[in-house]
Amino acid sequence: QVQLVESGGGLVQAGESLRLSCAASGRTDSDPVMAWFRQTPGKEREFVAAISRHLFRTKYADPVKGRFTMSRDNAQNTVYLQMNNLRPEDTAVYSCALGDNVYIIAANGYRYFGQGTQVTVSS
Repeated sequence: QVQLVESGGGLVQAGESLRLSCAASGRTDSDPVMAWFRQTPGKEREFVAAISRHLFRTKYADPVKGRFTMSRDNAQNTVYLQMNNLRPEDTAVYSCALGDNVYIIAANGYRYFGQGTQVTVSS
């Protein structure tokens, strides 16, 4: 069984930074890609970023390019999302996910999701 546990969310002001973490456990070998999605009430999950296990290939959604950086520590089976210059429109519940293709941005392309961590950016 796979478990994903996110942490690091909080309340910040616009322009500030946050670093999210997601620790994966269980049988994750067949899902080499980890990704971050975000969701606000009444909206569908939105792709944020993804990273592959072996070559550390990354993909970012256009709204976060240049502000967010995703990284991973394979030894700890953990990924991070460094979020800089946060904006009010970044406010959402951020969840990590496991998948097998770093170029897939649709939520239904990922098999497992964590419970999420709330990020709130005030103006």
